[in-house]
Amino acid sequence: MRWCCAAAWRKRYQTTPIAIIVTERIDILYELGLTPVWRLRARYRSEVPSIASHAANEPPFLAQQAEIEPKRTVSTEPQADTGNRVSRIATLDWAHFAADVSACTACGLSRTRNLAVPGVGDVRADWLFIGEAPGADEDARGEPFVGQAGRLLDNMLNALGMTRTKAVYIANVLKCRPPGNRAPTPLEVDACMPYLDRQIALIQPKLIVALGKSAATSLMRAEASIASLRGRVHRYKGIPMIVTYHPAYLLRTLPDKAKAWEDLCLARSTLRGILDASTLQTAGRDPT
Repeated sequence: MRWCCAAAWRKRYQTTPIAIIVTERIDILYELGLTPVWRLRARYRSEVPSIASHAANEPPFLAQQAEIEPKRTVSTEPQADTGNRVSRIATLDWAHFAADVSACTACGLSRTRNLAVPGVGDVRADWLFIGEAPGADEDARGEPFVGQAGRLLDNMLNALGMTRTKAVYIANVLKCRPPGNRAPTPLEVDACMPYLDRQIALIQPKLIVALGKSAATSLMRAEASIASLRGRVHRYKGIPMIVTYHPAYLLRTLPDKAKAWEDLCLARSTLRGILDASTLQTAGRDPT
């Protein structure tokens, strides 16, 4: 019976036009609710890419989109060409320095700052005071040490016979405030250090005073307690450096103000020694 049906179908296929057979097949599928039916031509089958396993159960549009669009990764930190950036900063003059700092996007602090804080003071100063980073008051005004800690620093300078606008320059390791006044990260320090190095090159101070442990260890690139750093003359880029407490710490720990004064006296005597040696060298070379 099966052979007879097959023979009858073969005979009918040979005598019936193809278009009629296809039409009958589509009608049958329609009645069964299986239309429309799409058939892929054989010559194109090898060119169709396989569907990714994760898209097998997705709607056709989403599956196609998953195949077409590559996965994107978004960096959370601004990027910069480090080598070119450092070289460019090393050529800045004072006329362009502050604007360049304000336009900096080398680290994430550029997204959270209100104002960048380049520095303030005498650009030909003998004294360079370096703190950790701007606080809330500094971030609002764009000037370092303007809050209560700044007023204490002004009093310390007055005790030495100086002001922040004469013979003194004040800066921070970071030029932007870390959120919540948290400690700077190594990435942030590395991003900002070229600016501080350029300031030092422009000012050419005879003495540096590092205010607080964070500033001192950032400059020295070594972890140490402030107790172990005080009372000695260090050097940064060949310049004598004295380490003392940050004014904000002294506001919380009043008894240590006496120790901070000792540090400033050491700084003053160190600078006097430098100036005296320079005077003697100049006199020794003077033909008169």
